[in-house]
Amino acid sequence: MMEIIDCTQGTPEWHQARLGIPTASEFKTLLGIKKDARDKVTRRNYMLRLAGEIITGVPAETYSNGHMDRGREMEDEARTFYAFMVNAEPKQVGFVRNGQKGCSPDSLVEDWGLLEIKTALPHILIDKLLKDEFPPEHKAQCQGALWITERAWIDIAVYWRNLPLFVKRATRDESYIKELASAVDAFNSELAETVEKIRAYGMKEAA
Repeated sequence: MMEIIDCTQGTPEWHQARLGIPTASEFKTLLGIKKDARDKVTRRNYMLRLAGEIITGVPAETYSNGHMDRGREMEDEARTFYAFMVNAEPKQVGFVRNGQKGCSPDSLVEDWGLLEIKTALPHILIDKLLKDEFPPEHKAQCQGALWITERAWIDIAVYWRNLPLFVKRATRDESYIKELASAVDAFNSELAETVEKIRAYGMKEAA
């Protein structure tokens, strides 16, 4: 059952809402996809991180860098440009949970749409504008968000100041969503087994 949790993204309430469940932003990790050679997140260490959250009840520390901080600063600008471009009123939400999975859409759009905002350095954004296609590196996250929110389409908006806003829409890819569902189910089963083993280990040590 889908639940929309009203909170501000990045707050303690938001971290608590997503504690111990895989989220769409890491679905690529569940599929074994890496952004590049520098990406250190693996399926196993993501599982161990979530297991730690479940057992301790404490959200894991999150990594941030200058590019990510800058992206958060420019997100509202991008949303404003997008709203003007498509003549819509994006609605910000905190976290959407649906069973043992969740996502943090940057906005809900109308009755059946979502908005995902990314920032990109000028040379990267120019490349996307020239290619004029939905960025494949964001497919797992965006299709996962459609699956979780039970919505029909998602617009990705890629932004950098003083450049055109790149907007591209994707509709539900049911065969891909089926693949995601299988990967998430397998991951959650292994996660539950891991948690059970560690809890049993603790009981054995105490005996």
